[in-house]
Amino acid sequence: MAGPLDAVKAIHNAFRNDIDAIDAAAYAAAKGNGDLSAVIARYEFFNEILDWHAQGEEKAVFPKVEEIAPLVAEAYITDHRGLDALFASMNDKISSKDALQTARVTAAFKFHLDIHLDKEDAHLYRILGERVEMPEQGKIVGIMAGEVPQDRFPELVQWMYPLMGLDDRENMTRIWQMVMPEPAFAGAKGLIQQTLGDEWSALTGRIPELAS
Repeated sequence: MAGPLDAVKAIHNAFRNDIDAIDAAAYAAAKGNGDLSAVIARYEFFNEILDWHAQGEEKAVFPKVEEIAPLVAEAYITDHRGLDALFASMNDKISSKDALQTARVTAAFKFHLDIHLDKEDAHLYRILGERVEMPEQGKIVGIMAGEVPQDRFPELVQWMYPLMGLDDRENMTRIWQMVMPEPAFAGAKGLIQQTLGDEWSALTGRIPELAS
């Protein structure tokens, strides 16, 4: 059964898949097999979502972890500031249209982000899962979700669902179904269906009530 923290892990997997694509595009451009437009188009929205996610963690996750495991969150805040610095460097290199330098800083960003997400999944969110009751986990995830501007929610769905595997799509959808008011979930369901297209049937196979 999906729990609230499975939504966070699903988003982490979407981040991993997107930074892989961004890094591959930057590498191809550096080798002369493309231009930086593909990198720019993907990375700008990617960073917006990553920023919303980080703000949610700093508002809800890190304070709770500090209560139940003092001093643990400090290292993750340091990770966030390091990723901020790498993003600023990445922005400078992309703006200068220097394909080689862009590829270098993108590879560094991917390396640090992958390690950070792996640490959070194996350590930070494991602590939350083991020491925080399910209703409180739901509140934490709700605060994180609140960092996404409501008018940008369709863009989030269109970005996230293609980047997730079927297990993560199922978990995210079930969690939204549990926590959203019925009219809000009906809207979310329509966005998911539109985004997935022919892959919608695989999700309804996992959650048959979506088809009704």
